[in-house]
Amino acid sequence: MKDREYQVCTNCVMDTTDSKIVFDEKGMCDHCNNFYTKIKPNWNPDEIGEKQLKEIVDKIKKDGKGKKYDCIIGLSGGVDSSYLIYMAKEKWGLRPLAFCADTGWNLNVANENIARIVKGLDIDLYTDIINWEQMKDLQLSYFKSQVPYQDTPQDHAIFASVYNYAAKNGFKYVITGGNFSTECVREPNEWVHVNDIRQIKDIHKKFGKVSLKGFPLCGMFKYRLYYKYIKGMNIVKPLDLIPYYKEDAIKELHDRFGWERYKNKHFENTFTRFYEGYWLLKKFGYDKRKAHFSSLILTGQLKRDEAVEILKQPPYPENEAIQDMEFVASKLGITKVEFEKMMAGENKTYQDYKSSLTLINSAIKIAQSVGMEKRNFR
Repeated sequence: MKDREYQVCTNCVMDTTDSKIVFDEKGMCDHCNNFYTKIKPNWNPDEIGEKQLKEIVDKIKKDGKGKKYDCIIGLSGGVDSSYLIYMAKEKWGLRPLAFCADTGWNLNVANENIARIVKGLDIDLYTDIINWEQMKDLQLSYFKSQVPYQDTPQDHAIFASVYNYAAKNGFKYVITGGNFSTECVREPNEWVHVNDIRQIKDIHKKFGKVSLKGFPLCGMFKYRLYYKYIKGMNIVKPLDLIPYYKEDAIKELHDRFGWERYKNKHFENTFTRFYEGYWLLKKFGYDKRKAHFSSLILTGQLKRDEAVEILKQPPYPENEAIQDMEFVASKLGITKVEFEKMMAGENKTYQDYKSSLTLINSAIKIAQSVGMEKRNFR
């Protein structure tokens, strides 16, 4: 697959940097075909979704009667979570607890956006400060492992933190900002391996030094089965049930709260900005903007020609990326030279470490068969 001729989809901007991508006779990729055949026909951000949303909201209110909060919503300062919690409180009349997992990497714009939203909506905020020594050790372990998906430690800590807190404190509804509108094209597995507890532990065992006891972990089976069927916790994605357009949401948030935009998806975080905007692209040749832009193209929010032009430029200036590299290296307790040696090391993939991929793939196939998962997994 590494020797295949370069090809880019004629409909979106996904290309053969996704080694498993498949094109039809018209040059359209399987991500696009999956959207048109599986997602779009079953996606109802219209009167059907409006009716479903009302039923969900009514149930949340009924189940939460007499409680201080009727749901919990993770708030990162990004557009999806900010718009979601605004809609939940101001438009749907819910009583959410805002939850923030502080991994130590948020940019000021993210923290300021969180503060604006919380103050503007007059809601409570609970912040879970992740143990920095554990966070640092796990992130450094991932860099040493040479895999592309460096955001796994932070990403996992964030979602595990909110799910574990919700289950422990009796929340029946975790409302998330996941949506088809901006995320219908999933990044290929080789770019971003799924949150896999077994792999996290294996990489840490090989390269880590600090015990992860108490670090937020939550495997797929724990939150999809134990938390759902034993603890009675439901994960709800209401943005799929309303018309959700990124630029409209940004304007509304700015007008209502003074919310500030940032350059790219996930760029409200220093580590993620560096990982997605430099490490992943320079070391592996993977540009996550291709998946992000392709989602916007398919949902009519970005023209393909515009995306092609944007992709000709790096995600952010090289001098800023080098400054971020120095900051990331220093925060992780190593020198820039040591970091550059890691970048120059032999590239690895999820296949070089233990994983639960067989079980996860089986679970995904079951979820796809019952309509719970519609995105393109291979």
